[in-house]
Amino acid sequence: MCGICGELTFDAAPASARSLQAMSDALAPRGPDGAGMLVRGAVGFGHRRLKIIDLSERAAQPMTDPALGLSVAFNGCIYNYRALRGELEGLGYRFFSEGDTEVVLKAWHAWGETCPERFNGMFAFAVHERDSGRVILARDRLGIKPLYYAESPGRLRFASTLPALLAAGGVDTAIDPVALNYYLSFHAVVPPPYTILKGVRKLPPATVRIIEPDGRMRDRTYWRLSFEPTAEDKLASNEVWRDRLAAALRTAVDRRMVADVPVGVLLSGGVDSSLIVGLLTEAGQVGLNTFSIGFESVNGEQGDEFRYSDVVAERFETEHHRIFVESDRLIEALPRTIAAMSEPMVSYDNVGFYLLSQEVARHVKVVQSGQGADEVFAGYDWYPKLVGSGDPAADYARAFMDRDHDRYRQHVSSEYVDGDHARQLIEEEMARPGAQDPVERALRLDTTVMLVDDPVKRVDNMTMAAGLEARVPFLDHELVELAARIPPHQKLRDGGKGILKDVARQVVPKEVIDRPKGYFPVPALKYLEGPFLALARDALGSRAAKERGIFRKDYLDALFDDPKGHITPLRGSELWQAALLEMWLQTQGV
Repeated sequence: MCGICGELTFDAAPASARSLQAMSDALAPRGPDGAGMLVRGAVGFGHRRLKIIDLSERAAQPMTDPALGLSVAFNGCIYNYRALRGELEGLGYRFFSEGDTEVVLKAWHAWGETCPERFNGMFAFAVHERDSGRVILARDRLGIKPLYYAESPGRLRFASTLPALLAAGGVDTAIDPVALNYYLSFHAVVPPPYTILKGVRKLPPATVRIIEPDGRMRDRTYWRLSFEPTAEDKLASNEVWRDRLAAALRTAVDRRMVADVPVGVLLSGGVDSSLIVGLLTEAGQVGLNTFSIGFESVNGEQGDEFRYSDVVAERFETEHHRIFVESDRLIEALPRTIAAMSEPMVSYDNVGFYLLSQEVARHVKVVQSGQGADEVFAGYDWYPKLVGSGDPAADYARAFMDRDHDRYRQHVSSEYVDGDHARQLIEEEMARPGAQDPVERALRLDTTVMLVDDPVKRVDNMTMAAGLEARVPFLDHELVELAARIPPHQKLRDGGKGILKDVARQVVPKEVIDRPKGYFPVPALKYLEGPFLALARDALGSRAAKERGIFRKDYLDALFDDPKGHITPLRGSELWQAALLEMWLQTQGV
């Protein structure tokens, strides 16, 4: 796991080493173990390294193979790299390192733009072809690894984070009205290519972008998630699905143990992370490090789930670490949490993941995490509402959107109102072929859009801020493909994730499975009061916020008059949503 950056010029000017250094410095937390830079005429790559596989300097980046005329900057992990290496050696390729980076480089030479189809893993990479002058950017199927870019006349820069691009300068930092509509209406999910800033975009998942030396570009989408069952699928019983899923999960978890350093688990006490711990122990892992975090209770809402994580830790005899965060430590960490965000993210558990990651990084460099199971296996409460829906777009919007367009116009200054983009996206996604059932359409939207730019981005940003690599077995693409073919009713059973709970019953304690659904609770940021309310008031009452003028004054007045009375359908605070956006913009110097 690392951070990558680069600059390409199209006007005969050389790539700027100074710009690369500025971006690389901003990426330092993602790669505290090493740094490298390569400038060759119009192309420059930078890299920050977190040593996980092949700890030697032979695997340092940017990596160049002079014989092949290729250079690469790579972020992520290719879990099947050993099998691919064997295949490439059979084709005559010789290797000078032991890691997955060189496999990416030689795979590009062997298979070109189809090579990502062979990768099982999470990745974002850039390849420079010396002889053609082309640069290739690519991102994994489910967008687990980020890749941002900024274009200007005669130049393109890319980086693993948006703040790294800002550090290099020359970015249009005006608020993008389209992205603002997504942020405020689609629960802070801003899908690619948009970001909250007009001058920064992001490469969509499952995309290979070919950039010619003159700046011409073309994209190739190499993967799409299908919910169409096979003839064999249609005959499968519940037991068959359970056994198929159990086998796929074991494979996914086992793949993510590939490392030359110890691997731990973020253990929330829910079914998903508990199942990971159980499967690892079943596979023979001993002395596994597990980590849980909890917060002070506020407004009668419990702030931790230690009682469940303790049950799992005791059952599987893990080296368990409980981390309890008092409210004063929580507010002290908020500025650093916001600074770690590549984009403004409203979920309360950002600060939880940030603090948890800081503690975990003292013990291990790699952790497995349970993100993605709710989106893949129908764990959220809006999926049952779509059963038999005659208008799935409307029913989904009613359950998920933070505000409809009429309320949006009442909350946002007219200069920022530019169409109902969030609702339009939902309509378009629900109408796409490849999923017939309304529940499956919602699952596809959540897995390929919402998941990428909310939970997955959150985990990447907060763990990498501590130089910690997070791996997400529930987003193994083969597991996701299998889950997509499982009939919706098998997922909706037992209050959601029924088929996954069937597997869990064979592995983890039943009291963890048969419990009310929990989240990663941070009550102090949901029920703003005291210093947290003052923080929001300072941000939105600042000169910068007033000059920006995103929100109508009467709306802000209403929020501050009754902070706890303005809660979204997904139980989020409208005041925190507005304040977080402004705090992020100020933190980034926008």
